[in-house]
Amino acid sequence: MTSPAIRARSQAGFEIRTLLSNGEQLLVSLLLPALALVGLAVTSTPHLGPGRRIDIVVPSVLALAVVSTAFTGQAIATGFDRRYGVLRLLGITPLGRGGLLAGKAIAVVVIVALQTLVLGILGACFGWHPDGPGLFVGLLLMLVGTWTWVALALFISGILRAEAVLAVANLLWILFAGAGGLLLPTHRFPEAAGAVVRLLPSGALGDGLRDAMTGHFDSLVEPVLVLLVWGAVLTVATAKTFRWDDR
Repeated sequence: MTSPAIRARSQAGFEIRTLLSNGEQLLVSLLLPALALVGLAVTSTPHLGPGRRIDIVVPSVLALAVVSTAFTGQAIATGFDRRYGVLRLLGITPLGRGGLLAGKAIAVVVIVALQTLVLGILGACFGWHPDGPGLFVGLLLMLVGTWTWVALALFISGILRAEAVLAVANLLWILFAGAGGLLLPTHRFPEAAGAVVRLLPSGALGDGLRDAMTGHFDSLVEPVLVLLVWGAVLTVATAKTFRWDDR
């Protein structure tokens, strides 16, 4: 009999192949962030604040890509897997529920890594030069953000019907991208609105990556704490409310 680790890796491979062969998922997770990167890089609006524009654009788009894969893609996929009984059936196989969740987590991390590589190369073509230590810190922050957004994805997909998950996940993606601090730094918002957005996981991830990759480590404490608190709360909430089928 294969070990739990091998079963989890096999499930992760299946999840990765499924995500990469899904045109809609590729559109949301890679094509749209790439278009956002190019669009923001070649224009001068909206104003993103002081510093080289491309050095602000790339971390912002990387934050958007994390949310696209870890939240939107996982919420929709899990919601429909639950609806069609896939989660319930896999949960009683030797893979088990723990193996299934581990496989999904590994798949998300791999896809986020591939996104980061592709978008980073695209950003370099436009002259992106991240701070060296800041790049490492930013990658660690992306892992924390991935955990937080996967937790939110599982929370939503575990309590709503698949059709509602589809609508809510896409709507939230649009709201977070446009007004949640992913693409636009929170200091560009009106003061009261910016204070609220900084407390959202979207604003924390966006500001955190921008600060890290431009070497502004002194302002990282707040976004890291916000992501950790959201991740912990959502993980506990998901554990208490997640349903493995629609019955």
